Amino acid sequence: MKWSWYVAGVTAAVQVVFISRALLRPHRQPASRVAWVAIIGALPVVGSVAYLLLGETNLLPERVLRIRDAMKRLPVPGKRADALIDAEKEFGLPPRLAPLFRVGQSISGYPPMGGNRAALMKDSDAAIDAMVADIDGARAHVHICFYIWLPDGNGMKVVDALVRAAKRGVVCRVMADDLGSRHLIHTPHWGNMERSGVRVVRALPLGSLLLRPFRGRFDMRNHRKVVVIDNRVTYCGSQNCADPAFLVKAKYAPWVDMVARFEGPVVLQNQHLFATDWMAHTNEDLTPLLASAKVEEGEGFVGQVIGTSAAVRYAAMPETFVSIMNAAAEELTVTTPYYVPDESIQAALCAAARRGVVTTLTVPKRNDSWIVAGASRSYYRDLLEAGVKIHEYPHGLLHTKAMTVDGRMTLIGSANLDRRSFDLNFENNIQLVDAAFTEVVRERQQVYIDASEEVTLEQVVNWPKTRVLWNNTLAMIGPVL
Repeated sequence: MKWSWYVAGVTAAVQVVFISRALLRPHRQPASRVAWVAIIGALPVVGSVAYLLLGETNLLPERVLRIRDAMKRLPVPGKRADALIDAEKEFGLPPRLAPLFRVGQSISGYPPMGGNRAALMKDSDAAIDAMVADIDGARAHVHICFYIWLPDGNGMKVVDALVRAAKRGVVCRVMADDLGSRHLIHTPHWGNMERSGVRVVRALPLGSLLLRPFRGRFDMRNHRKVVVIDNRVTYCGSQNCADPAFLVKAKYAPWVDMVARFEGPVVLQNQHLFATDWMAHTNEDLTPLLASAKVEEGEGFVGQVIGTSAAVRYAAMPETFVSIMNAAAEELTVTTPYYVPDESIQAALCAAARRGVVTTLTVPKRNDSWIVAGASRSYYRDLLEAGVKIHEYPHGLLHTKAMTVDGRMTLIGSANLDRRSFDLNFENNIQLVDAAFTEVVRERQQVYIDASEEVTLEQVVNWPKTRVLWNNTLAMIGPVL
């Protein structure tokens, strides 16, 4: 009897500790606090262990310090002062769009810069072929960071191109997320690159599973997809280094991605972003590489790199999304594979439609995460009632992450409209104002829409109560994950 009271007392004490932490931790949405309190209260042991593993969004303190130190030390391309640049005054951008670059600059420190050019890749295979061609033409250096890198056809094309480049004296620095790219890292190809002279780094190494609770969440990952060559060319988009068939999740294939090749000042901003990650994991100082780089001048559009992570600023990615949505006056077209928004994102989409903006959301019909699929659909009814058009793409996993506004503004990159991209992942995006390039991106989005199935309010209203219950239950897990 005494032992039972002792166990009950210890259990209650543990609950109080973890519930208190969930309530006291800064920068947490109220919905997340409620969810954690409910889980720990209902499932004392399981809930406490889950909080220990997944409840905090902290990086290893040493890693945070190294990232922030690198950001301070590395010269920021185009930076003239600490003040935020007025893109309306500086570049003549429309009053509704110019403030978006102030938001972006407040996050990463990268100012808006003119003189950029971009080309949208036809498809995933074309993007890899273009990267390989640029790697084969590299003279000084090649920098690559991928979340998922597979040893398949496209993955090996890039591996082989890097080996060729290293053998002819090009400095090749490669980062691959230790979890997402494990299928390549744990093969002979990774070691072969290193033996060939490619400098390789496992981003956010997992280390001992027993020590993970003390070193930050194991699922806080480097989700970036960055390629920079000779301070001359960069790629940005949703694509990992893999075939569209994506053999590790083949039943959802093909993966449908959007990637653009950029030239101009945004190249150096992506270089700076890569360098901060590199210096956070190695003792190599890349300051000279950026200090000696010349900002390319010439005709082109205004663009800006936005890099977010838990080491930069809380809520940076949702701030970016909400600002863009609020800037729309005529049309807002959103393409994302994962839609698990916070309240501000959901409200911004609904508000856009209600004020007369033609608002369209396109997502995959079959998602590789059943939790995300159900949670996403829990938001459909409110969106549809507000006037948002929802389309589900049935021909593979639509993995594109892009927004276009009023036929003039584009955001393209790695970030999803979900809690992981908001709070956990390292992400990279480029926002720009250019009618010609936005038209091309918008046409690609329309290809997705035309091939999709529209979801109607009548369909959602008539869903069985069991399905609604399931979707809403999964949505409650969103703030926890």
